[in-house]
Amino acid sequence: MPHTLPDLPYPHDALEPIIDKMTMEIHHGRHHKAYVDNLNKALENHADLQAKSLEELLRGIKNVPEAIRTAVQNNGGGHHNHTLFWEIMAPPGTGGGEPVGELKTAIDNAFSSFTEFKNKVKAAAVGRFGSGWAWLVWDGTALQIYSTANQDSPLMQGHIPLLGIDVWEHAYYLKYQNRRPDYVDAWWSVVNWKKVGENLTKARSGK
Repeated sequence: MPHTLPDLPYPHDALEPIIDKMTMEIHHGRHHKAYVDNLNKALENHADLQAKSLEELLRGIKNVPEAIRTAVQNNGGGHHNHTLFWEIMAPPGTGGGEPVGELKTAIDNAFSSFTEFKNKVKAAAVGRFGSGWAWLVWDGTALQIYSTANQDSPLMQGHIPLLGIDVWEHAYYLKYQNRRPDYVDAWWSVVNWKKVGENLTKARSGK
């Protein structure tokens, strides 16, 4: 089955004023769509790979034929990363605030406090030279924060992404220009902590 572009879980303008409508339209409808289209093109003559889920493709990236490996890594990663990104955001007032329950406990245990957690994520996001992502992942035994370049996915390291901030310029430049730190600071107002918590529960269960 070909991979498909998922619908946004909210209208394009739902994240304003944090993320503007035009950025969302371009980011989802052009950039994400291009990753999906290019991934399908790369897999055209590989029925065995077409049968795999996106997660299976990325976890097994070293087993993808070398001739298409970079295309699958870039476009498969871009597809998976963005699908997660849309899901872990919610409109201001619904998103934002602080995590609760299992997720709060895990963050406090791993990073001392929610404030320190945010500081570490911001450092990963701002410190990424060029394009990439900052992540909160489950590594199989604990939470980790790090960044990856381009559209590389934590799945390729055997980790499960729980939360990711897109720091490619197309994610923020229309509103924030070169002020990546301001974008990251504002972005916390649209985080869907309920979804991030569900991601952690699922990751810990091994499902």
